[in-house]
Amino acid sequence: MGIEHSEYRKRRQQIMEKVGSGTAIFRSAPMAVMHNDVEYAYRQDSSFYYLTGFNEPEAVAVFAPHHEEHQYILFVQPKDPEKETWTGYRCGVEAAKEIYGADEAYPINELNEKLPQYLINADRIYYHLGSDRHFNDVVLSHWQSTLRRYQKFGKAPLALEDSRQLIFPMRLVKSPTEIAMMRKATKISAMAHNRAREFTRPGVYEYQIQAEIEHIFRKEGGIGIAYPSIVASGANACVLHYIENNRQVEENDLVLIDAGCSYDYYNGDITRTFPASGKFTPEQKAIYEIVLEAQLKAIEEVQPGKPYNEFHDMAVCVIVQGLLDLGLLKGDLEEIIKEEKYKPFYMHRTGHWLGLDVHDVGTYKHNEETWQSLQPGHILTVEPGIYISPHIKPAEGQPEISDRWKGIGVRIEDDLLVTATGHDILTADVPKSVADMET
Repeated sequence: MGIEHSEYRKRRQQIMEKVGSGTAIFRSAPMAVMHNDVEYAYRQDSSFYYLTGFNEPEAVAVFAPHHEEHQYILFVQPKDPEKETWTGYRCGVEAAKEIYGADEAYPINELNEKLPQYLINADRIYYHLGSDRHFNDVVLSHWQSTLRRYQKFGKAPLALEDSRQLIFPMRLVKSPTEIAMMRKATKISAMAHNRAREFTRPGVYEYQIQAEIEHIFRKEGGIGIAYPSIVASGANACVLHYIENNRQVEENDLVLIDAGCSYDYYNGDITRTFPASGKFTPEQKAIYEIVLEAQLKAIEEVQPGKPYNEFHDMAVCVIVQGLLDLGLLKGDLEEIIKEEKYKPFYMHRTGHWLGLDVHDVGTYKHNEETWQSLQPGHILTVEPGIYISPHIKPAEGQPEISDRWKGIGVRIEDDLLVTATGHDILTADVPKSVADMET
């Protein structure tokens, strides 16, 4: 399973239609250093990979539809047997054309010499000024050089525009092949979550549960974690991005696991919360039931044509009503929501786009008033939660929280594909009912 070369070509044709008379420049991700001279396993920039399938550092892709000979150009590291002995095989310049479909390819050290020919006849340059300041300066320098030609020749790229406006809408709607990749990533993620729940019991350590999860990821063909796995027992579940995973699970603990597999760069993202000893306490069960109802009601709102915010608004409404019923909030439901007095318990949004990035690209709002409408091919998470930290500070005018509630953290998260008629829960293989969590 993988993305075929024909799909990459289709993507490049689409991006070049958008580029028109301009030139677009995309830069590969840099190598990341773990410590001293030890590097992390390389992870390509998602947009670069989306357009090229090329998985090496020190590369630049240029799209110049107006050029007479070369519309798709790659700058890559040349073959170097001595360096490849240490750092692994390189594709090289010739194979960049043969395998990756470039019209022309050059060694990366010839970028400054060769790039101007693809800029001088463009009416604008598309490039995202990202965190690579050195390469930002390279692009800006070439842009300034071409601007100096305008007075003499009457032709130059007068505008520098962000390339994200071209590619993000493309990446937001997944192709059938991408959906198949996401199904694989979520299937492996689901297998790992089910194994984790089987393995968990009082006395094990969070990192042991993490090891079971990540073992499944690799065993089933994933390239690893989609993000640092969260295995949070007891009050640790009230820390949204807890990743220490070093506590021993105790009797009557809830265990919140937020973990996903990356499969050929496509990512799963699942959260489940369950009692380590197999039985909820009354307080844990009450909170869990509110979160589960909020998630189920929110999922119903994931329909094509609906504004993105409606499933979040539904989750907030259910959570606030549930906390009112338990006496953890007081007052008028609409006023509490308007004044955000629920936020000490629920401080994040109910979901995000999912794909090549875990928090995938794409707009949520077109402007202050208009939300993005859900469309077939969108993939998103639905993940409401309630977190009653031992250190919780209620909003002004709200009741103090009894100790019997403190330390309870619950989140339930699934990955949904928007379809033409509704939605498909990609992570439905992971149970979440109260009965299932207590078996």
